[in-house]
Amino acid sequence: MKRVIVITSGKGGVGKTTTAINLGAAMNHFGEDVLILDGNLSTPNIGLHLNSPEVPVDLNQVLQEKADAFEAVYEHESGIKVVPSSLSIKELKRLEPEKIKEFKKDFLKISDYVIVDSAAGLGHEAQAVMDMADELIVVTNPEIAAVTDALKTIKLAEQKKKTVLGVIVARVRQDDIEMEPEAVKDMLEVPFLGMVPEDIHIPKSLKLRDAVVHTHPKSKPARAYKEIAAQILGIDYNPKREKEGFFEKLLGKFGFKNKKKR
Repeated sequence: MKRVIVITSGKGGVGKTTTAINLGAAMNHFGEDVLILDGNLSTPNIGLHLNSPEVPVDLNQVLQEKADAFEAVYEHESGIKVVPSSLSIKELKRLEPEKIKEFKKDFLKISDYVIVDSAAGLGHEAQAVMDMADELIVVTNPEIAAVTDALKTIKLAEQKKKTVLGVIVARVRQDDIEMEPEAVKDMLEVPFLGMVPEDIHIPKSLKLRDAVVHTHPKSKPARAYKEIAAQILGIDYNPKREKEGFFEKLLGKFGFKNKKKR
């Protein structure tokens, strides 16, 4: 069944865009046809992260009806389809985020799964993208402020009668300062999709303009995103089978990569 899944958060900096990219990459890894749409029109980052920052046609032009939806689609070398938004300051004056839901059917003609990176927070832009969703995934960090804002996001989604697929807790350090997973679950009262660790491989993947699922497929965050994707798709996946061995870690420290296809 074709689906639009919006990745949202109550606040910025929690790992929402990283989650949108890597969840899409993980679903594509399992053979699904995936389109990642940059619905964060005012501060877009999907194009930057996937090596298509400046493109001839972008989402803004589609919303202004200057181009068809398929014209704004670019294929990443991994096979993921991407629709970037404009980085131009001039485009901020022309934003009409509420129009994005009018193109939902067009994007679903392009791919079976449309993963939409939303603006952070609960403002007009974020709500416009929320209105487009079949399902929502809320991203938070294990700290009280982020979880409180995530709860507000969930309540707003309920008011809009939108299905919350679950919550992903990102940038987990597992220190004494963070909230315990059970406390996060109890506070949010929605399905708990998984936890993604704070890990050096994520900024390394951003530097390479790619998803960590591609650049470091056996890393902890890559395996975490694959496990979440498998759960959403209803398929079996055992992250322990892809765990990086001692010698692979040692080679990685010296800048060598395992050339074996994964």
